[in-house]
Amino acid sequence: MLDSSCAKALTFEIEEKGSCVLVHCHGKLVAGVHEALYKGIHDLIPGHKRIVIDLTDVSNMDSTGLGTLVRLYVSAKSHGCSLELINLGARIRHLLGLTNLLSVLTVMGEQGIRIGF
Repeated sequence: MLDSSCAKALTFEIEEKGSCVLVHCHGKLVAGVHEALYKGIHDLIPGHKRIVIDLTDVSNMDSTGLGTLVRLYVSAKSHGCSLELINLGARIRHLLGLTNLLSVLTVMGEQGIRIGF
């Protein structure tokens, strides 16, 4: 059973503009809360060309969170949609590096990149 502190571990807001989507994530992307993010983004993939996930406020991520990002990347790619990550904290960047996902996922720099908004 999911305890209340785990249920509040991740929140996100979605901004849509045309064929682009920006998803602002806050909290922890960990087991128990990852499915909400997956479902929220996965449902947007077929109708969009580009999805940008802003991880500025993500303080922690476990293997389930990593798996969620990979699942979204594969789903987006199979629908002709690009999935990009921006504003990785040092901890998240290190984790992606350890798992060699920095070379697989599209990771962009700071928020100043052109995202169509």
